[in-house]
Amino acid sequence: MTQTRRAFLKTATASAGAITVLPFAAKAQDQMSDTFETSAGDIIVHPIEHASFVMETPLGTIYCDPVGEADAYADYPAPDLILITHEHGDHFNADTLTALMGDETHLITNPNVHGMLPTDMMETAETLENGGSTTWNGLTIDAIPAHNTTEDRLNYHPPGRDNGYVLSFEDFRVYISGDTEPTEEMMALEDIDLAFLCMNLPYTMTAEQAAEAVQSFTPTYVYPYHYRGQDGGTQDPAEFAELAGDATEVKMGDWYAEGEI
Repeated sequence: MTQTRRAFLKTATASAGAITVLPFAAKAQDQMSDTFETSAGDIIVHPIEHASFVMETPLGTIYCDPVGEADAYADYPAPDLILITHEHGDHFNADTLTALMGDETHLITNPNVHGMLPTDMMETAETLENGGSTTWNGLTIDAIPAHNTTEDRLNYHPPGRDNGYVLSFEDFRVYISGDTEPTEEMMALEDIDLAFLCMNLPYTMTAEQAAEAVQSFTPTYVYPYHYRGQDGGTQDPAEFAELAGDATEVKMGDWYAEGEI
């Protein structure tokens, strides 16, 4: 995997003088979006908040873990595909899904979330277990185990329940971690071009753990996200970027409003 077959471009919403790595408290004046050129066409990433984001892709618009007010998504194309990693309230909200789902929107969840869906949504939603794979509109989607590995954190995300996802757009592969610590499956990932990597305590991993992970599976680009924690558990994405070194190129998203972390 080399950087020569793809290029990173800042969209017009980001200022011309923006730098790649920013302290986590620094905020852009406007919502930041990034465009990635691939052989299949452009992929545009729109961070929404914490664990929620929108990707405009050549195969359709994909929402991942949309929660909060539906108005937060009003400026983006309606979803063709929605991915839910697990049941926690910062990743899954049935009311938000009801507001966002269109007649043709396809929904993919892990089994636990599927059982919590409204009846009409449950009838059409697709379920993926850890290790499962499916295709949607020509896109291959693999469900990657997402869980804690540290003994005193296992109750947050037990093995076998929650999903991360790998999306394969021809020669461009996207990894979405969901809530997890570094797992064998994560560390063994190959040819990942873009990763979304969680880091917060006590629920997921530290910046150090996340840096160790990217040094192992070496994504071309990575967004640190989901880094607001509790009781001092917020992780600094700038520290993560420093620890990751030249293993990856860190991209900062506009994940939090002023004062939220």
